[in-house]
Amino acid sequence: MPGSPEGAGARMLGFPPGMGGGAGVGTAGLLRTVSGRRVLCVRLPGFPPGTWGKVWVYARLYRSVPRFRRPELLEAARAGGEFLLRCARPDPRVPKAAFALLRDGRAAKVQRSVFSECFCALALDELGRATGNACYEAAAREGLEAAERWAREEPNGPGRPPLLRLHLQRGRTAVLEHVSQDGLELPGSLGRLQNPGHAIEAGWMLLLHARARGDMAAADEAIDGFMLGPLDAGWDSPHGGLLAFHDADGLCPTQLEWAMKLWWPHAEALVALLAAFAHRRDPALLRRFEQVAEFTFQRFPDPEHGEWFGYLNRDSSLALSIKGGPFKGCFHVPRALYMCEELLNEILAGP
Repeated sequence: MPGSPEGAGARMLGFPPGMGGGAGVGTAGLLRTVSGRRVLCVRLPGFPPGTWGKVWVYARLYRSVPRFRRPELLEAARAGGEFLLRCARPDPRVPKAAFALLRDGRAAKVQRSVFSECFCALALDELGRATGNACYEAAAREGLEAAERWAREEPNGPGRPPLLRLHLQRGRTAVLEHVSQDGLELPGSLGRLQNPGHAIEAGWMLLLHARARGDMAAADEAIDGFMLGPLDAGWDSPHGGLLAFHDADGLCPTQLEWAMKLWWPHAEALVALLAAFAHRRDPALLRRFEQVAEFTFQRFPDPEHGEWFGYLNRDSSLALSIKGGPFKGCFHVPRALYMCEELLNEILAGP
């Protein structure tokens, strides 16, 4: 029924039949890619976002979801992991990973941030868990320790990510994309900038961490500050969907793509709202989930060829027909569908 976990669960699992192993959107594309049949999931052998994303997804589905316990998935994950071990580091002596690689494995782009190191570590750790091969977990640990060291100990290192909670500003009512090093709001349009997708994604991560620690105050902050506030601020009431960027004072953001609707904030919002409902059991959260789910599954999946489009105009018409690129790889969509299914199982199982 509408507004109930059972109704949401049935519709959620019914939207992407690929999650059940049939034809359709979502992870059906993963299986078709690795089994050599019609490709639904974009191949990105030259970009770590495509490689590490596939490694994590294939390994996690193989390890955690019985219906995906298929040898070809694990072999695809293993091949991607070996590619990362061989090529992700331009200098094998330094644990700095490239952001983009050419098809032959040569580095095309290296960023100052720790983005690549963290995600390579995520992929290799999951591959190690799926295969039982300690060499993958050791490589993951080395990369993650290097990223943490650069962030905490080296002021001039590749990146110093600030604490997430410092971004909750204006009396804890707005999550700002940029703050000063001492946690204060910056002047001008840069300081007012909000990225609803980033805030909501951070929110469900903070919530899961808070629940694991039994920190109820932090869990409430994650839901109210990092999920619901940005969702309200970023939701485009006239057309539906989440705006890519928002100005905290309601002015026009300076980002040219500010009014677009991107696939990944909607995928993250699905996870966040189900995680919030699993924690609070507040029916209002389930209604917000249904609102986001209705928009997402009506607009992003390609009903003819499968997979999701990534970029819509403000009126929700298709802006770009591509389904993959340097940033849209095999990660946000399957991770979101996998996590939503896990959360729905938790919800339906009861308190």
